[in-house]
Amino acid sequence: LKVVHTAMHGVGTPWTVRAFAAFGLPPPIQVAEQAAPDPDFPTVAFPNPEEGAGALELAMATAEKNGAALVLANDPDADRLAVAEKGADGAWRVLSGNEIGLLLADWMWREHQRSGGGGKVAMLSSAVSSRSLAALAKAEGFHWEETLTGFKWLCSRAAELRKEGYTVLLAFEEAIGFCLGDVVNDKDGVSASAVFAEMAGWLRRELNRSVVEHLDALGETLGHHVQSNSYVICRDPKTTAAIFERLRAGDGPGGYWSAVGGDTILGVRDLNAGVDTDVEGGTPKLPTSKSSHMITYRLASGAVVTLRGSGTEPKIKWYAEMVAPVKKDAEAKLAALVDAVVEEMLQPEKNGLERRK
Repeated sequence: LKVVHTAMHGVGTPWTVRAFAAFGLPPPIQVAEQAAPDPDFPTVAFPNPEEGAGALELAMATAEKNGAALVLANDPDADRLAVAEKGADGAWRVLSGNEIGLLLADWMWREHQRSGGGGKVAMLSSAVSSRSLAALAKAEGFHWEETLTGFKWLCSRAAELRKEGYTVLLAFEEAIGFCLGDVVNDKDGVSASAVFAEMAGWLRRELNRSVVEHLDALGETLGHHVQSNSYVICRDPKTTAAIFERLRAGDGPGGYWSAVGGDTILGVRDLNAGVDTDVEGGTPKLPTSKSSHMITYRLASGAVVTLRGSGTEPKIKWYAEMVAPVKKDAEAKLAALVDAVVEEMLQPEKNGLERRK
């Protein structure tokens, strides 16, 4: 399988080449213009593969020239992995971090089973990541846990589970961060690149499937987990605080809102106020923090929506997910719900918020 790799003007090129060699894989085709470190990042408007197709244009062009259907991209410090695949129709599909996480989880579990591995197995994901990993864990019988966002939480819990006798195969978060096995106890785009390339090659050879086709097959088994994650920019911390305080006043569960977009809110978890209406006693299982805002809503439609103030950027982020047997139905319903969440809960115009371009 021909694979194109870009370090996006960062440090990943030599390490990814060595990782591919260690896996016995052909060396990846490099995006020449982006292979060497360059702090000016001359070929990208914003050197972050999380931004999607716009950041991967050169990589896709390199793949077209070389007849490759798979692009792997690291961010400049090579701790994250982005993936794009060319479909049979010639269109490129950029995978989300949640989709990459599910594919890697399925592969790590397959390999563990194939190698005769037994014992207690665990995988972890962050509180704003897809519940698809939980669905896979339920279907296959391994242990799953969620932690707060960030790999200090994910990997600390992984270390604790290993002391309890678990083999921890994967920890991931939706922001294209993946920790595979126990070689690197942090997110690492280098090892993730090699593992993903190995998996993609196996799928082509053994199942005659593309990565996206295998993702769809998993959706048929586990339900299609459709996500909508984005943000608005809020440059005033007082405005952010006021928005979340408004969301804490209502006639619904625990005194919070009772509905949004006509969808009834059945449960609320507020990690700032220390409230979880779905837990006996009302206290969240996850650590709480008075210094950050994060509210998760469980809705009657089956959707789960989290609103969170970023700890590093002037953003209010949302993470929304809906599971359905028919993918298009879920996509349409979730899009309408997210529109309602943004307009009713965040009120961009009234609060002077900048919408993502």
